[in-house]
Amino acid sequence: MISPSVLREVLLDNRELVESKKIFPREVTLTGFPRCVLVGVRRCGKSYLLYHRIQQLLAEGRTWDEMLYLNFEDERLIGFEASDFNQILAVHAEMSGHKKRPILFLDEIQIIDGWEKFARRMADAEAEIFITGSNAKMLSVDVAAALGGRFLTISVYPLSFSEVLEAKRGNDKALKASSTVGCALIKREFETFFRYGGFPECLSLPNKIEYLNVLFQKIYMGDIAVRNKVNNLFPLRVLIKKMAESVGQPLSYSRLTNIVTSLGVKISKNTCINYVQYACDSCLVFPIQNIVGKLQDRESHRKFYFADNGLIQLLNADPQAAQLENLVALTLTRRYGINDAVFFYKRDVEVDFYLPESETAIQVSLQLDRDPKTLERELGAFRKMKNEMPVKHQWIITLDEEKTIPTDFGPVEVIPIWKWLLEPKWGQGE
Repeated sequence: MISPSVLREVLLDNRELVESKKIFPREVTLTGFPRCVLVGVRRCGKSYLLYHRIQQLLAEGRTWDEMLYLNFEDERLIGFEASDFNQILAVHAEMSGHKKRPILFLDEIQIIDGWEKFARRMADAEAEIFITGSNAKMLSVDVAAALGGRFLTISVYPLSFSEVLEAKRGNDKALKASSTVGCALIKREFETFFRYGGFPECLSLPNKIEYLNVLFQKIYMGDIAVRNKVNNLFPLRVLIKKMAESVGQPLSYSRLTNIVTSLGVKISKNTCINYVQYACDSCLVFPIQNIVGKLQDRESHRKFYFADNGLIQLLNADPQAAQLENLVALTLTRRYGINDAVFFYKRDVEVDFYLPESETAIQVSLQLDRDPKTLERELGAFRKMKNEMPVKHQWIITLDEEKTIPTDFGPVEVIPIWKWLLEPKWGQGE
């Protein structure tokens, strides 16, 4: 039981915290629906979306008497239980002087067992409520069922490249101009984004690797090891590192177990399965399935990608190829979602990504011009894939090559990654 005096102190401190934050707009907004659950990896900017909405309401003339913000990672709330949720409302009513239910902004609520019941009760009472969490289980069918379809679920990612440009340059016209200078500035910003990713707090730091290492430790220790009571940390760390070194490769649990055990680290297949699931639950990694093959193979032979390119820079000694494909995967899931929206294709040949809704096939290659065999391989995969799957659009995303390749099975668009990131409807006739 948390005492009313502690809750009052935390609520007042949080008001000052929210008002002090400098906010820049994100591509994700919280207007238009009164109840949302925001889910994403730690430090991707979920809290700032809450701050932004609160600041908007304050600017519109609303007051703190009409809303409250609470972050459940505050150490003063250790021991908070589901029964304490009513206490929050009671303390707020005492502070505001009236009993009207406030707009609720509840940050990292997944820490509290039984939060779903409170959220559903508030939804049944038609309260406005915005929730964040760093656990992908909050996206699960079970949680959706518990909430009764009353909430809009939003996946939140670290900053996109366009958001980074907006945050760092504001309305600088040079970054938006189709000129030599504009392209040079954009490419310079992209080099940093490509290597170190888009975690908001990392943007302005001189030692980005140090920040990424600290953040990874928080995810690795707090969101994975402690939450799931993992006692043997070394195999877990080796497993995550090997996943970062295997980005873009279909991985079975047997293969992943063998990779780890070949290094002299003892780990069973069942433990490997559990550790991979923990990494997915923490939103550190996410899987993509093969569009073809048996259901069992789709579940057990998946590709895994990381929530941010900076994490691969940290964990992979030779990261460039992995980062290019990871950035494409991350961008596709950001744009289209992951459930039945983004796949890869592998049967005799492999095509890195396939979007069934738009019938788009995508290959990822650092360079095409250096070795003719690379282009032959990529085009050959498209040709064979079209014998089995409908394909209207064919892209090859590279670091910095751009051209259209005519073929007997349709044109293939070669697109530089930095330009593709800034033109989300590229190649779809829109």
